[in-house]
Amino acid sequence: MWAYKNSQELFEWCKIPPEELPSHPKAKVKLKIVPSKQDVYRVFADTLADEVKANNAAGRPTRWILPCGPRGEYPLFIERVNRERISLKNLHVFHMDDHLDWQGRHLALDHPFSLRGWMTRCFYGPIDPALNVPEAQRHFPHVSRVDEMAEKIAAVGGVDSTYGGIGYRGHIAYNEPPRSPWYRVSVEEFRNCTTRILHLNEDTLVALSHRAAGGCSDMVAPMAITLGMRELLGARRIRLYSETGAWKQTVIRILLFGNVSPEVPVTYCQEHPDCEVTVDEATAACPPLGI
Repeated sequence: MWAYKNSQELFEWCKIPPEELPSHPKAKVKLKIVPSKQDVYRVFADTLADEVKANNAAGRPTRWILPCGPRGEYPLFIERVNRERISLKNLHVFHMDDHLDWQGRHLALDHPFSLRGWMTRCFYGPIDPALNVPEAQRHFPHVSRVDEMAEKIAAVGGVDSTYGGIGYRGHIAYNEPPRSPWYRVSVEEFRNCTTRILHLNEDTLVALSHRAAGGCSDMVAPMAITLGMRELLGARRIRLYSETGAWKQTVIRILLFGNVSPEVPVTYCQEHPDCEVTVDEATAACPPLGI
């Protein structure tokens, strides 16, 4: 199934005024629009902190699938954890993906594209050790143990919340649209995909080169390991965030109005009973179609 019938249908979605999107009768996902990037980060950080506080108060564990990006929320979350003395001792974090080199091997932790390295330094590193997530509860995908993440998720009783961003073509984690003239992936097959190793699509490499490497594409790690849609959609709730403006204006509208399709993977979130997307005004704005 295609995400949309034709370009004209897509153009019509792109013309809907942003203020109409959250309450639009045909919207298939709950959308929240906040004024700025910083507001997106604050909403994200407060959602994290409030969830773990509520579970701590109720004597329950907290189990997250967590991205490396966006990143602006993490200093805000860490500041609240340290200031309010929020214990993360009963938190399990399943990190959703990581970059690999061209041979499908893990990068050195000090490589600028090592997501594990960044999270170790910049997420766990600044948290007071008396409050921090125990190392045994920090779960990262590994190329030699691809089934391990699903097994560990099952062992702790499932995931409470999947947090994440949205890619230019609608990928969540690195569940990118399958592209090959030699095979096809059905809607159902993609819905049930699990942790795997893959080559990144060319548009993702261009986006990473532009946004994170100053246009130096040689720096960009070309492969990844990612949790699959089965793991992401299996959480009790999904919270997605986007604050990159024009990069995501169109895909947000496909998410709201399109059909479930592997060509825009985030559309699978339409099927989830508790999914909410938060964007800033620049990302919710109408794409400048010029037509």
